[in-house]
Amino acid sequence: MSVISAAMVKELRDKTDAGMMDCKSALVETGGDMEAAVDWLRKKGLSKAAKKAGRIAAEGLVAIVATGTQGVVVEVNAETDFLAKNEQFQTLARNVAGVALAVGDDVEAVKAAAYPGGGTVQDAIANAIATIGENMALRRARKFEVSAGVVASYLHNAAGEGLGRIGVLVALESPGKSDELAALGRQLAMHVAAANPVALDLASVAPDVLAREKAILAEKNAGKPAHVMDKIVESGMKSYAKEYCLLEQTYIHDGSKSVSQALKDAEGKVGGPIKLTGFARFALGEGIEKEESDFAAEVAAAAGGKA
Repeated sequence: MSVISAAMVKELRDKTDAGMMDCKSALVETGGDMEAAVDWLRKKGLSKAAKKAGRIAAEGLVAIVATGTQGVVVEVNAETDFLAKNEQFQTLARNVAGVALAVGDDVEAVKAAAYPGGGTVQDAIANAIATIGENMALRRARKFEVSAGVVASYLHNAAGEGLGRIGVLVALESPGKSDELAALGRQLAMHVAAANPVALDLASVAPDVLAREKAILAEKNAGKPAHVMDKIVESGMKSYAKEYCLLEQTYIHDGSKSVSQALKDAEGKVGGPIKLTGFARFALGEGIEKEESDFAAEVAAAAGGKA
């Protein structure tokens, strides 16, 4: 077998824009024949996939798999919203969620894990890019598991079984009735979808976020005595918790209660204490900067004229 040098791998990468490991595999498979390696990558669709990798993928699907005491939510992105209806892409998203349920929510571990039918998850994504013609990526994943209780889910703007544009998981620890817990969990997941809390409680809010909120309060009330300022900040933090922390938010299904009060009141029906241990809310494309395009201007530019 020919020795595959780093220089050969670099040369093939420069020619094809494919990944380093894919280039090495191509050279190994073709005995170091550069042109054959180029063809090998093209046949696999890996060269084509690499060329699309720079394009913004802010659409796609959120997929959820929840089975009793465990559940996972993943976001698989693509370039256009049309792909959400594509059967091949939907299957990919569901399968990726299934893999994440088994291996955990570390994205790199999921991408390296075995994909149903052969290869890795990353291979499956690359193959889908080559076949469908859009850039795609597994952006994030979150898994919850409870020793006793339920991990409940809710999908908004459903695109198919286990698929949608907003996906929520809620983890409830409890020795109570599983059917009652599941119903309660779904209600809580719907609340999370609508209210979009940033954390479970004030203690769970990122320190830099709390510091920023306190700084804003201090600036608004500059010049007031220290003891007055302390009370203002304390009151402001309570108001922040009621707006942004799940347990303190007003429960959307009963405006007379907070979420924590609703949980306490549900314990009798469930038949045991309930602890909300965590939640995740994935909204498709949130935080991704999308390119804004002027279609008329693009057409005019292509025609050599003005819009």
